[in-house]
Amino acid sequence: MSYRGRFVLSVCLVLITALMIVGCMSPAKEHLNTGDEYFEQGQYDEAIAEYTNAIELDPSWAELYYSRGNVYFERGQFQSAIANYDKAIVLAPSFVMAYNNRGEAYAGQYKFDRAIADYDKAIDLDPKLAVAYDNRGLMYINKDEYDKAIADCTMAIELDPELAIAYFNRAYAYYRKGGELDKIRNDLEKCIEVSTDPNLTKAAKDLLVRL
Repeated sequence: MSYRGRFVLSVCLVLITALMIVGCMSPAKEHLNTGDEYFEQGQYDEAIAEYTNAIELDPSWAELYYSRGNVYFERGQFQSAIANYDKAIVLAPSFVMAYNNRGEAYAGQYKFDRAIADYDKAIDLDPKLAVAYDNRGLMYINKDEYDKAIADCTMAIELDPELAIAYFNRAYAYYRKGGELDKIRNDLEKCIEVSTDPNLTKAAKDLLVRL
């Protein structure tokens, strides 16, 4: 067989394999993908229905509970979110983002110590997870432990210099602690520079005005 013939045959085999993979996608995966699409569009009831359908087909898949938990979190239904994150963690004890997001749900219930425990676990599993340091820093602000908050936000910034919320939270920790206006101003200006969230940008600008 010629080189060209072998090449064409190889291409055909690749295409056939790809089509087989698409055709063999599990029903649970299809529901997960559809749920993700609904979630991105803000259609939360539809997303929950799709994730629930997927769970009924494959109750051992941690990502399904995690995804459904994220929808409940966005709806402010923190206890339902926690229940789903709990299940995800039981199925996948090293699921870093399940701990991080469960921490956020606990924070939504003002259970700051439980949130910190989850952020601690997320950081133990992934010491480079910038968002977990920032989230823990915010909990320390709520507990009036400003030096710990500043240290965590600083670590988050070192790991991810584009994490705008970490600059805001560190600035707010300095603000609540009192003094160091230059550091507060620098962090707020940096937050405004890198932020892609209009609400966060507005909050930073509002705090600047109050200095």
